[in-house]
Amino acid sequence: MINDNLDSPGTSIQLTKVGVKDLQIGMYVSKLDRPWLETNFLFQGFELKTAEDIKAVQEQCEFVYIDSARKNKAKVGTARDTPYSKGWLANRVPPQNRKSFEQEIDNAGHVYQQTSSVVRGFMEDVQLGRAINVELAKKAVADCVTSILNHPDALMWMTQLKSRDKYTAQHSMNVCIYAIALGRQINLPVNELHNIGLCGMMHDMGKMRVPLAILNKPDRLTAEELKVMQSHTTLGWKLLMSSSGMYGGAIDVAYTHHEKLDGSGYPRGLSAEQISPYARMVAIADMYDAITSDRVCQNGRTHLDAISIMTKQGDSHLDSGLTIKFIECLGIYPPGSIVEMGNGEVAIVVEVNPKAKIKPKIILLLDEDKKPQPERLVDLSRLDLDASGQPYTIRRIARASEFDFDIEKFYGGGGLRRGLLAA
Repeated sequence: MINDNLDSPGTSIQLTKVGVKDLQIGMYVSKLDRPWLETNFLFQGFELKTAEDIKAVQEQCEFVYIDSARKNKAKVGTARDTPYSKGWLANRVPPQNRKSFEQEIDNAGHVYQQTSSVVRGFMEDVQLGRAINVELAKKAVADCVTSILNHPDALMWMTQLKSRDKYTAQHSMNVCIYAIALGRQINLPVNELHNIGLCGMMHDMGKMRVPLAILNKPDRLTAEELKVMQSHTTLGWKLLMSSSGMYGGAIDVAYTHHEKLDGSGYPRGLSAEQISPYARMVAIADMYDAITSDRVCQNGRTHLDAISIMTKQGDSHLDSGLTIKFIECLGIYPPGSIVEMGNGEVAIVVEVNPKAKIKPKIILLLDEDKKPQPERLVDLSRLDLDASGQPYTIRRIARASEFDFDIEKFYGGGGLRRGLLAA
């Protein structure tokens, strides 16, 4: 160990410089010997929870700075390692993809279109007082699970095909997809992926019993209107209770997905120990899609904005351990993100690179002058140079509207397929 104490500028935190060969489980890495973005670490500061965490640091650094005040003295195998606890989640590794992105994308497109149609049908049925076809819902979820297990990025790419006018139906579809992807990230058994997917698909069905004037109101709701809107959790619970063959967990999630760990949620003000893991997972997927989507009352925000908001609500509103796993599953540049490159070109992210978080596969869309150019696939993990001979790098995530770019039109017009073929 190198006993070289370092005070962080502007803070009273005292850091200790430690050679990577001396790292131990429980240490909190607060600073690296290089910029964070040059590494594969998703967070700037983390606890070493497993031998794999230590190995990852050793592979990328020669020394790091440890915050001794945050050292975790908990022993492995204590009660904190029960299922869904942070200790348990830290060791969960997702399964290998069954197919490549290119092999799965056509099936993912078909699944997304078919399942979106099914969800819209359910919502129309509820509005008309008809029962939900539970078996049809389970079949649609099963198709989503298969696609996510084949390659999660393909179906998650489809979640970017958003329309403000179709928000409610697309939101339920997207929450289903994100919940399954989170379940895969923590390596849940296939039957549990089916369960969590159905929970996500059904979580907002109660909104179909809320008056459209309130549901689609573009302005801020009055106190009375907000009360009516919040009643969708109770309405959903009653609706799903009356649906023959409905999975019990989905009924619970419809009722509790707006509860908060600190007890400040609704409708019952439940506290952390009363909120099931599935409700916690759907709450995360629900919040993420709501923040990043255009709605009648707001414009969607970027992925980085969303994860910043969500991480700040860890263990007060959201389960922080599951939130971290959700962010890991999406990556820094999620599938379907619009990004501006270092040279000014604009691209769309195709596939996340789990081993190099800042180097996904992208398809170039616009040139340096923001003019359309022929689609071309670029794998940022390989040395690919731009017109000036410089390696491609991502400058920032952007909104498609900044460049008047329509993702639905791009996909429907075959742009994604052309880009994948134009490596």
